[in-house]
Amino acid sequence: MKEFAQLITSLDQSTKTSEKVNALKNYFLSADDKDKIWTLALFTDRKPQRAVTTSLLKDWVIEWVGIPEWLFQESYHVVGDLAETIALLMALKESFEHQIDKPLSHYIDTLIELKNKNNNEKKARLHLIYEELDSQERFVFTKIITGGWRVGVSQNLMTKALSQTFEIDQSIVAHRLMGKWSPENFTFHDLILEESNNDLASRPYPFYLAHPITTAEIQINLNPLEWQAEWKWDGIRGQIIKRNDEVFIWSRGEELVTDKFPELEAMAKHLPNGIVLDGEITAFENGEPLSFALLQTRIGRKNITKNLLKKAPVAFICYDLIEYDGKDIRSNSLENRSQLLKNLIKEAKDPVLIPSQSIKFSDWTELIEIRKKSRRLKTEGLMLKKKDSLYESGRKRGNWWKWKIAPLTIDGIMIYAQKGHGRRADLYSDYTFAVWDEDELVPFAKAYSGLTDAEMKKVDAFVKKNTKEKFGPVRTVKPELVFEIAFEGIQESNRHKSGIALRFPRIKRWRKDKPINEANKLTDLQELLQKYG
Repeated sequence: MKEFAQLITSLDQSTKTSEKVNALKNYFLSADDKDKIWTLALFTDRKPQRAVTTSLLKDWVIEWVGIPEWLFQESYHVVGDLAETIALLMALKESFEHQIDKPLSHYIDTLIELKNKNNNEKKARLHLIYEELDSQERFVFTKIITGGWRVGVSQNLMTKALSQTFEIDQSIVAHRLMGKWSPENFTFHDLILEESNNDLASRPYPFYLAHPITTAEIQINLNPLEWQAEWKWDGIRGQIIKRNDEVFIWSRGEELVTDKFPELEAMAKHLPNGIVLDGEITAFENGEPLSFALLQTRIGRKNITKNLLKKAPVAFICYDLIEYDGKDIRSNSLENRSQLLKNLIKEAKDPVLIPSQSIKFSDWTELIEIRKKSRRLKTEGLMLKKKDSLYESGRKRGNWWKWKIAPLTIDGIMIYAQKGHGRRADLYSDYTFAVWDEDELVPFAKAYSGLTDAEMKKVDAFVKKNTKEKFGPVRTVKPELVFEIAFEGIQESNRHKSGIALRFPRIKRWRKDKPINEANKLTDLQELLQKYG
């Protein structure tokens, strides 16, 4: 545990990718194999099932430390992170030097065992654990319980570190990390070092992701004869796998969603074995895409009823074919893969399997005009793919680009603020914005990204000087600051007072030039909803 806690400290204190990679390499070279596999699990969102609720944990810490609940809450609001708050408070009870150094896996095994114990047993065992750990180890242990790592370790960074440590091709490591594996049924050697004997039939490939590109960059740097264009559809990026007469549907977030889309599963059952398709799961009917909100109703339900299937029909708009006849064909050219895909879809003859058609154009000027139809067609813009490109892993520059249309914008007034997490734990950095409905301010969106550090500090100072009311961690502030909010989509919502929900809202800029009476109105949002919803 001490070694893992030191790793977390090193990762948290570094902002350089090379330093993070070196910290991970050093850890993987020295750590126990069982600790290695659990480290992979924790950093790829495969933490053990929660053994105790945060509410119970908070109550027990209050009792152990001997403080009133209000003091715990005030401490939490100042610190902004539950695990750090608990670690700091428990440090008040330290009475001996911490010489115990049990493996990370020991503590995770304990949490797994506690899952089926009663609360008194959980409380007693956790108290003993907290007493034998030092402050940093308590912080890490609490994070294992509650989740929410914020140390800047992406799966791509983990892949790079493992590739360099064990001298395995990065794309192979990325592939082995994908899929529904668990430290409870895989060893580190089986998962990472074994060539392929233990690969799961359900395992997807790492997705190939594109960087954004501007119109000016396209016109200057790219030869139109070497590129093909496709619409960038708005849905859930996914892979459909058919192997050994079984079908698996994965989202880009590595969630197995086969049961959410039975019509796609039924379609895939008629495909030949050894097939992996990459595409977009999209709400779709009568040859046209529907709103993303309809698609979300499928994801949020445990049971997919006949009524829901009828109300929110879907299709799979297929971008690429990355496994064919059981062979990895990612190293084939895009043109070759596209031809194989075209033949496959033609033979399948299923209305829910739709090819992503290449758009014909002669030069960039013509394609710029075509791109103007994006929002009307309910797409996010265009994808540009080099005709001879391979299917790579992760986000790479050069062969695939996303050429998105400009986001929609609205000017809103900040009315609520809340402190952030991690390095923003002492700053009011999460905001709620409102628009005018006659003389009333109606909240319509929350956002926490888009400001510079300097701007955030100024907003934080404003919040502290202009707080009107307090509701736990939330502050009602004087309506004075106007911000331009950018967003990708707009839809109706019964859960919001405004009746509207925005997709991917973020702060575009601080409108210091605008008084609050010039902020947008609810009717402006409703007009956007009529036009683009």
